Amino acid sequence: MNTNTIILLGLIALLLIILVTYIKIVPQRSAFIVERLGKYNATLQAGFHVLIPFIDKVAYKHSLKEQAIDVASQSCITKDNIAVEVDGILYLQVVDPKKASYGIDDYKFAAIQIAQTTMRSVIGKMELDRTFEERDNINTTIVMAVDNASDPWGVKVSRYEVKNITPPQSIKDAMEKQMRAEREKRAMIAESEGEKQAKINVADGDKQELIKRSEGEKQKRINEAQGRAAEIQEVAMATADGIRAISDAIGSDNGIDAVNLRIAEQYLSEFGKLASANNSMIIPSNLADLSGIIATATSVIEKTKN
Repeated sequence: MNTNTIILLGLIALLLIILVTYIKIVPQRSAFIVERLGKYNATLQAGFHVLIPFIDKVAYKHSLKEQAIDVASQSCITKDNIAVEVDGILYLQVVDPKKASYGIDDYKFAAIQIAQTTMRSVIGKMELDRTFEERDNINTTIVMAVDNASDPWGVKVSRYEVKNITPPQSIKDAMEKQMRAEREKRAMIAESEGEKQAKINVADGDKQELIKRSEGEKQKRINEAQGRAAEIQEVAMATADGIRAISDAIGSDNGIDAVNLRIAEQYLSEFGKLASANNSMIIPSNLADLSGIIATATSVIEKTKN
């Protein structure tokens, strides 16, 4: 192999290397910015592309995917003059590769700086307690500020998330004591409410018991009164029947004599009791009446025997 052949093969190899170098394959969801003689020429999308050697070059490469950029922790002063450390995550996406290349030198750095300055401004308008409650408002404010600023850069900011809000250790200790006091307060309130409800329940139970007992006593008295009334009515009816039977007996033959005999017997029986021991005996003033009663009784007995 002579020298000319070697040189020719070398030139062919160099030419192939140069051609391969200027063949570009753009990945999916990516964009390449091509400059021709130092001036913007085209934006290459995903696919196979061939550049003109020594004239075209890829100046910038951009990913069109959504990117999560960590915003470093920074010190912010709240409205009540407390220094807190705040960090977060910024989500953005390149929507115009040309603007992202020529609109700003480093859009990521610029977006982080705007997010941090906006964060300090928002935190400075809030008291410490509100910073933990207003995370959504903080995120929304930062997204609006960065998105408006990044519009000329061809970048779209989708959202921002605050990761941590870290107050000084002394403030943490004070907040912990406050939370402990609040928990103890809620526990005492819950306990007192329980005791109050227990007493109310006991009082209601006693009240219901008294009401039920009084209703039972009332019903008992009503039943007893009805029983006594029924008893009196039965006794009265029995007495009336007895009197009616006595009346019928008196109206019959020898009825009057039977009545006189009964009266005499009772009289003699009671008079005999008066004459028993340890009794004071009162003698009727008119003993003739007694004799008349005895005589009447004797005559009735004789008539009855006959």
